[in-house]
Amino acid sequence: MNMGWITWVSFVGLLWMYPVCNSGKQNPLELKKRLSTKDPHFVIVDNFAGFITAKNRSNLTAGLIVFLQKNQTQQQSNKTWGEVWPQMLGDFVGISEWHIRKNLVLYVLKGRCNGSLSNITGFCPTYVCNKTLNESCQIRRLDTRTVCQNAKFDENVCKNKVNASDPRVRYRYFINITATATNCLNCDNPVQEPDTKIKMNVTIQTEDGGNFNAAEAAGIMNKMADLAKAMNESSAALTVAEGVTGILVKTEEAEPADIREVSIAYSSPNDNMNIIGDKDTLATFSRSVTVSKEALTKCSLENGTAFSAVLRFLNLTSDEKNSTVLGNEVIAVEMGTTITNLTDKMKINFLNMKYKGIPSCHSWNGEGSRPNWTDDGCQTKFDERNIFCECSHLTFFAILMTPLNETISSSDLNNLTIITQVGCGLSIFFLSIVLFMHFLLRKTKASNTTTILIHLVSAMSLLNFAFLINSYVANLKSSVICKIMAALMHYFMLATFTWFAVQAFHLCLQLYAGGQIVIRHYILKVSIVSWVLPSVVGIVLLILGKYGEQLIHTNDSDQTVAMCWITDNLVHYVVNIGYYVSVFIFTFTTFILILSRLFFLKKANTNQKSTNGKSIVIILGLCCMLGITWGFAFFAYGALRIPSYYIFTVLNSFQGFFLFIYYYNTSSGDITGGASNHKNSNSVNTIKTSLDSFENPYTSPPKGLKSNEKVSLK
Repeated sequence: MNMGWITWVSFVGLLWMYPVCNSGKQNPLELKKRLSTKDPHFVIVDNFAGFITAKNRSNLTAGLIVFLQKNQTQQQSNKTWGEVWPQMLGDFVGISEWHIRKNLVLYVLKGRCNGSLSNITGFCPTYVCNKTLNESCQIRRLDTRTVCQNAKFDENVCKNKVNASDPRVRYRYFINITATATNCLNCDNPVQEPDTKIKMNVTIQTEDGGNFNAAEAAGIMNKMADLAKAMNESSAALTVAEGVTGILVKTEEAEPADIREVSIAYSSPNDNMNIIGDKDTLATFSRSVTVSKEALTKCSLENGTAFSAVLRFLNLTSDEKNSTVLGNEVIAVEMGTTITNLTDKMKINFLNMKYKGIPSCHSWNGEGSRPNWTDDGCQTKFDERNIFCECSHLTFFAILMTPLNETISSSDLNNLTIITQVGCGLSIFFLSIVLFMHFLLRKTKASNTTTILIHLVSAMSLLNFAFLINSYVANLKSSVICKIMAALMHYFMLATFTWFAVQAFHLCLQLYAGGQIVIRHYILKVSIVSWVLPSVVGIVLLILGKYGEQLIHTNDSDQTVAMCWITDNLVHYVVNIGYYVSVFIFTFTTFILILSRLFFLKKANTNQKSTNGKSIVIILGLCCMLGITWGFAFFAYGALRIPSYYIFTVLNSFQGFFLFIYYYNTSSGDITGGASNHKNSNSVNTIKTSLDSFENPYTSPPKGLKSNEKVSLK
């Protein structure tokens, strides 16, 4: 160093009581530790000449004296020097972002200051410290916490200074020590490109459609720790394959307290990722990922060094539910260790997005050949254009979209849930009474019609019970139990649909066979069809893994309802909707046919009293027995969607209760009120035989009538 003889005379007497640092002759980590204290420090620039005195010795024994060369071009070999060692570029002193975080107080002394400089430490007034004693003597007190507080980054102004500074130090501020007022240039570029580029040499296997295998994606993330150890630079842009890119950032802070959060941002799925040093700048990008300081600190404690690898997968294979992923973007974050239960959470933001549906932040732990997305540990906030995710762990992340026609308001969901629970509870209670009356009191007297009705009641009871406990089973978070629950409920629903069709078939058979059913083992055959065939469908879907947890979304992202059901929408539409459509066409046609015969019969019996109440019971009983009420699901679109939900829920939740009312009215006595004349009874013999179930199913025909004759219905 070209220090003047006066400078040496000034400091020789202070060496025994004041730590002195000269670049290249001190341990950089020790310097960093000593310099990080909040005690005032001297920064002595080349050619400074003068005397520094203090009233109290303590004013000079706490901090450091740091000697600098002007316009230094040869940088230190250790990265730590470039971070903590200030720089002089003409009349500007350069400090790093590290100094800002430490809130250091630096006294910069420059020029030939003849005489003694006293009282410049401690609580020195600004007008004393920030002054020019003569043309060649400048003194500047830099409170790093506030000196550059309002300075904004200007790329054009800082271009030359940044090029002249240490390229390894990204965040640098330059203060003019000759200016009368604070003149700080913020050369802290908030958007930084990675130091280097790395093309990973991995073998890529894709599935049908070019999708990236999920298991291989997890394997690539497991290699990030080794890559971080082998990398010399502090950051690198990673390229794995087409549609799979990312960035790796190493944090080499000696102390956990010095670790800062790392933010990665980009504007579109195909844009390069950038390292962002300013939170305000994140808002200018449409997508960003922020790894919290807490996560990096845990990583540093586990691995000895902190790093974060963020990879973007644009073609990852879909999950078993074929869930819709926003932008087809899956973000993976790896830090070489298991990071969970974060209080300072990971943040993933999608801003200024055009999307349709309800977004929900999900994660996957990287296990299995396909993603198994879950919202555990993740919170979602969104508005019309922006989506904000906060997650308490590190793994694969994606924003799943639920179509708007599959979501309802939280208030409607609560109302429908209450209606369903009350309706199913009442239905189970009253259907149990029907079964009790049949099996314990009148089983030996039951006709074929009544036996079929009891089978339908049994299937419906089991369906209501399975639906009632479904949400409780789903909340157990056991995938095996949930799959079994979903398979059982699906089986009971298909069995119920089948018994609807059997009821219609039985009515048609009685109507056109004149009540004489000659099929051998008739009840056994329809029972096998109705109970066995649905079980085959359920077993096949269970083997194929089509059952699992399904979420019902609302307009409130914090409120979702889990249930065990079919996870593949295509299977749901083909098996359930398709099958019920065919059943509905058959049963509704039978319903119209029977209803027209009833009205014709009533019109012919003009001499009998009106029984509108009984007719309503019969019509409602027909609707319940034939499953007509399930048809309201066809109207769940557009403006009729919510009203149809309520009608569908009320009618089908209380369907068992309605069947009990019908059963009670038809079994408590002969609803016909007596026999009609033989002319009328003969004319309606066929229709009455077909409607055997609409009168007391346990009474014998009146005397004088043959076994295949029934009294006319009013």
